[in-house]
Amino acid sequence: MAQPTPQHDLDRAAGIEVTDTFEPFAQRNDIFTRAFWDPAVRTARTDAFFASYRMEASPRRGDGFSQRDFALRNASWLISDIMTDRFAEDGRREGFQAAISADTPVAPVQMEIDDKRDMSREIKKIARFFKADLCGITAIDPRWHYSSRVDVRDLSDAPNDLPDDLTSVIVLGHEMDAELVDTYPAATGGAATGRAYSQEAATVMQLAAYIRNLGYEAVPSMNDTALVIPYALKAGLGEYARNQMVITPEFGPRLRFSKIFTSLPLAHDTPKPRGVRAFCDICTKCADACPVKALPFGPPEVGGDNVSALKGVRKWTSDAEKCFGFWAKLASDCAICMRVCPFNRDFSRWSQRLWLRLALSPLRRLALWLDRNRGGRTKPSDWWSAP
Repeated sequence: MAQPTPQHDLDRAAGIEVTDTFEPFAQRNDIFTRAFWDPAVRTARTDAFFASYRMEASPRRGDGFSQRDFALRNASWLISDIMTDRFAEDGRREGFQAAISADTPVAPVQMEIDDKRDMSREIKKIARFFKADLCGITAIDPRWHYSSRVDVRDLSDAPNDLPDDLTSVIVLGHEMDAELVDTYPAATGGAATGRAYSQEAATVMQLAAYIRNLGYEAVPSMNDTALVIPYALKAGLGEYARNQMVITPEFGPRLRFSKIFTSLPLAHDTPKPRGVRAFCDICTKCADACPVKALPFGPPEVGGDNVSALKGVRKWTSDAEKCFGFWAKLASDCAICMRVCPFNRDFSRWSQRLWLRLALSPLRRLALWLDRNRGGRTKPSDWWSAP
């Protein structure tokens, strides 16, 4: 019988169970990319969904889907879109289907690093300066890297290359606006997503430029290059949940994540399991609320049947086709599962921190009962009319 390795121990601490059937994921198979090449996913509605983010939204009746709602959502994506489009003609949709190109050369002289722990503290301070809300650091792990990236000119597989001397991954969390999240699945909720992506584009590029000025390699990355959730778990930022999100003690699931691959000598954080898994074992609020029942009700299972599922990892896995099909029907993204999550709270308040302590303790059923009437939708019109 094979003996556990330090890698296995770290996986276990992060709540990750990799089986013998594991296969690295090809990015061409993610549901958003499949919507461009796979006839099982692509429809006139999915084409209209993507077009709606570029001044082609079709306002309609319904609170949250007016012209100004779509205008807010699309404006929130602008900075991310500008960055993403820079090299699309070369087949690189950076931040989503390719790593972000460096705008700063690596300095020819490296700053001497005497203490990796001090350097990690410095990086976290600079990350906060550039408006990251969370920052954790872990070792590079090629298992989570896409086996190939996507050339957006013809949707073919392309090499997913990174420099050879990278040793660490800096994982950054970017909070989504809580009041807008509460309006999901309206277009106003999509504005919370877009603003977070635009903020992370700036943050990840600026932090990478700082590192490169110190004389070390740094590759800024958003949804591209590698699966960010395993890295966020291993960097100690949170725990995986039934709704396919990372639950953090600061913001619950209300975050987007980015990352930087770097050769800068850094001390690594460790996973911090607190009890989210045990809570999700007894809670199905996200699955109950999903309009198309795309989220699982049972225990975590080894994925692989769905083309867009990660093969060989035991976890909760959504039905990606059902989920994205509903997005296309709305012509906006849906995060009802984020909105109704019991951990979607303002943990800056002492009463909510008290609830969190209950939820992560053997009294978790009491915490779930206390959450029974929370998580309702805010009308987008009420958000607009609020001071």
